[in-house]
Amino acid sequence: MDQVIEVEKDKRGFMKLLFNRPEKRNAVNYQLMDELESILSEAACDDEVKLLVLTGAGPEAFCSGGDLREFQDLHTEEEAFAMLSKMGEILYKLAVFPKPTIALINGSAFGGGCEIATACDFRLAKREARLGFVQGTLGITTGWGGASLLLEKIPEQKALKLLLDAKIHKAEEAKELGFVDEIVGEGTDGWEWFAEDFLRHETGVLMAYKRLLVHKWQDSGLKGRMDAEIRECSKLWARDEHHAAVERFLNKKK
Repeated sequence: MDQVIEVEKDKRGFMKLLFNRPEKRNAVNYQLMDELESILSEAACDDEVKLLVLTGAGPEAFCSGGDLREFQDLHTEEEAFAMLSKMGEILYKLAVFPKPTIALINGSAFGGGCEIATACDFRLAKREARLGFVQGTLGITTGWGGASLLLEKIPEQKALKLLLDAKIHKAEEAKELGFVDEIVGEGTDGWEWFAEDFLRHETGVLMAYKRLLVHKWQDSGLKGRMDAEIRECSKLWARDEHHAAVERFLNKKK
């Protein structure tokens, strides 16, 4: 079975993870979950890795969220919870990753794709990128703990707007709301200029600062809030309204 995450290591100290399911708009399936969890564990212990960058293959999508065709057979609350909590654990692992992380939003980031980006320390977006927490249009909420993370990253009123409106926003709009840190171009105008100052420092310096942030989240009970959020989504997942919305979405895609 081919891998669905490509890994590139650079001698300057960054590791780039490329979600490589372009035919599915880089949607998350179980294989991608397993590979991401394994890569995070290895990279956390790799002294050569100072910085982690997550992005999507192809020009169209960063990540379109969960692969609904793979998850459409999950009907009950417990079935949904098993999948959602699995990815929730991985997102928490990404959030507390001991080194800085960057989401390079190269294209569309919808639903769970925005949750993955939220778990990263910084979010950079190509100008043509489009993104949105669209879970509400499917009769559910963020299911991987993304809302709890978002409320840590940007002001509450702006976070709540992104969650409640469930709209797709342009990169510039997302920057105005504080979700995107910078709009980036190609080549020397790309993400590397943003990270070059970080990469000048010793790994221990970067990790020491990240520990301060992680300790703050641990003290405030972030993991417990994410778990409660995932349970709420599981309840909504089991409702007829969600299954009907998924069926409409999948039929529209045929």
